[in-house]
Amino acid sequence: MRELPPDQSPPNQPPPPHATPPPHATPPPHATPPPRATPRPARRRRALAVAVLAALALAAAGCGKEGSPPAKGPRPEALPHYRVVQGFDLPKSATWRKAKRRGHLVVGAKEDQPYVGEKDPATGRYSGFDIEIAKMMAASLGFDPRRISFRTVASANRETALQNGQIDYYVGTYTINDLRKRQVGFAGPYYEAGQSLLVRDEEDDIHGPDDLAGRKVCSAAGSTPLQRIEADYPKADPVSYDAYSICVDNLLTYQVDAVTTDDTILMGYAAKVPDELKLAGRPFSKEPYGIGVPRSDNALRLALDDAIEAHQKNGDWKKAYDATLGLSGVPAPKPPAVDRYAAG
Repeated sequence: MRELPPDQSPPNQPPPPHATPPPHATPPPHATPPPRATPRPARRRRALAVAVLAALALAAAGCGKEGSPPAKGPRPEALPHYRVVQGFDLPKSATWRKAKRRGHLVVGAKEDQPYVGEKDPATGRYSGFDIEIAKMMAASLGFDPRRISFRTVASANRETALQNGQIDYYVGTYTINDLRKRQVGFAGPYYEAGQSLLVRDEEDDIHGPDDLAGRKVCSAAGSTPLQRIEADYPKADPVSYDAYSICVDNLLTYQVDAVTTDDTILMGYAAKVPDELKLAGRPFSKEPYGIGVPRSDNALRLALDDAIEAHQKNGDWKKAYDATLGLSGVPAPKPPAVDRYAAG
């Protein structure tokens, strides 16, 4: 999955048309829906698809190639409010002390993942489930969530940003693994994602990756999800593009049969048009998402572990999920247990 460096705008190029195959190409077998797959009028589906494609293209023009944000994020009035802990003190954390002197937190995030971490190009407001997690953590650290300065940090730059003190912590579909633990610390996990499949709402024959034989499945070029499909499910027909938004375009217009990546990202796209798209089956990998912190700051890491558990118990975690990722129609899962691993 390719990302632009921070603060770099994408080339000003219109997205390629995908609703109709090129003249020299053989029409894909699913370009026209079979008769049984039209529970709603075809004209209505086409109109909805055109509207969604237009929104995706507009967002892509301003937000890069990792996947386009929806035209609008979660409704602000539906988001929970988090009680700020008064008199909080964390003197053993150099990161916290620096933020306290500064008067606000600087948090790294994604800006192009629907209902997970996205930035409204018109207002600059960040929204999504990861953004709500960042706000919960701020409240538990004694900071009003309105005192967060979010900063978009590309995946390739996350470790550097934490090591150099450019951000205080990072919340952005950041999978915990042993290699990364050698470079940064992780609080959490606060959510366990997994590779999944996005299909059209009327699809009844795809329930998991074993049902992909002979089917066109789309993912981002060079991504881990695409590599997993190619290696583990060789009977599938993989298709790749630079952006997940193009995959979703092709899914809505019957040029591919499924889109695959982390379920959190797919749930965001499903939330855009829940009557047209859905997730199929269960995730078939494990991706525990953690909050990245400077590796040497164990005091901050453990304080964030405490905060994650507290917001799970008081209901904030579920309220945040329901207001963001829950709009996809997927019920809130049970939060994963926090891993308070020993400092290395």
